[in-house]
Amino acid sequence: MDDQPTPAAPYKVVNNDDSLLDATDLVFIDAPGTGYGRVIGKDRDKAFYGTDPDAAAFTDFIAQFLSRHGRFNSPKYLFGESYGTTRSAIIANALREDKGIDLNGVILLSQILNYGNSIDRAQSNPSNDQPYVLGLPSFAATAWYHHKLPNQPGDLKAFLTEVEHFALTEYASALQDGTGISDEKLKATAEKLHHYTGLPVDYIIKANLRVNGGEFAKTLLGDQGIDTGRLDSRFSGPSMDPLGQTPEYDPQSAAMESAYVAAFNDYAHTTLHYGADPSFGDGYMEYRVSAHSIGKWSFTHKQPGQRGQARGEPNVLPDLAAAMKANPALQVMLNQAFTTSGRPISRVCMKCVIYRSRVRSRKISRSSNMRRAIWSTRICLRCMKCTITFRSLLQGRIQNRRNNLKQA
Repeated sequence: MDDQPTPAAPYKVVNNDDSLLDATDLVFIDAPGTGYGRVIGKDRDKAFYGTDPDAAAFTDFIAQFLSRHGRFNSPKYLFGESYGTTRSAIIANALREDKGIDLNGVILLSQILNYGNSIDRAQSNPSNDQPYVLGLPSFAATAWYHHKLPNQPGDLKAFLTEVEHFALTEYASALQDGTGISDEKLKATAEKLHHYTGLPVDYIIKANLRVNGGEFAKTLLGDQGIDTGRLDSRFSGPSMDPLGQTPEYDPQSAAMESAYVAAFNDYAHTTLHYGADPSFGDGYMEYRVSAHSIGKWSFTHKQPGQRGQARGEPNVLPDLAAAMKANPALQVMLNQAFTTSGRPISRVCMKCVIYRSRVRSRKISRSSNMRRAIWSTRICLRCMKCTITFRSLLQGRIQNRRNNLKQA
């Protein structure tokens, strides 16, 4: 309910009044090695733990599910969160290309479609300054939330609009100057960054204007011995190592993981009577929230039409582009929070990123806030019109489905 740690058990499971189960089928797929599933066989890690093998496994599963349950002719939407957005972009194209299956829509939450733009390890690619530009609004929103700004603004939206303009203009220019930046411009930019992030000017100058996600999370409340969260930077917690460069844990995950693990296992065992099969030796089946495969994971990815070997630092925008170009009716919805510092908000116009394809426009009813929506590679995150309209359209379809079910 807030940004504080959830106490230990007991927990209570309640109905989700916003669930869509009364209007549509929801299929949740556990990644290999997670949930109640276990990966077995020779070279099992290599077979599943990688960007392309993982997407292939999900693609095969979805095609088999549609066949076994007779749902080939049903509307199909794919939802992915965090790494699930990387996976979803590949699957959307793989389903079409390998299985002849077109999706109706792809919904992405906290997208990470181009790892080269990640603020987490931006320092590992010193020739690319875009992560710092994209990460600045998230830093500013976090500093605003924790009241660490020198002059705390009252209007967050207006403040972030100002920050975004600075990031795309003055800040981007200063970063592009590299080592040739003048002392005056360096100091002026650092002072602006201090105004927008709350970080000390000396620290920003020492970082050469480039502070990655972990360094920001460690430094913002560092004078209090506190780290901020990564997936939701509104959360904060005591530093494991106050002298460290980056946090050793995510306060957001620590604040709520136990509640979800305990509540779900209790619900599965006592209500659904699943997860305590006597055939499993002592009758206990562990639901694993993670396969702990990150150390084994291969991040190489072969883009559509790419020749030669797969390459690292996956960029799956071409995959999503290929799916959208081959299926012009495919709807894409992107959702992002300013306080998700691990997945900074991306104010990049997708019509510039995804090959400038031209496709049809689609009219919607006048009752919507917009008269026209453009579904295609011309999605523009700057105005977010596509997301607003997709939400309106999706909600309209869900309500129509509910009305039809009530009449039936």
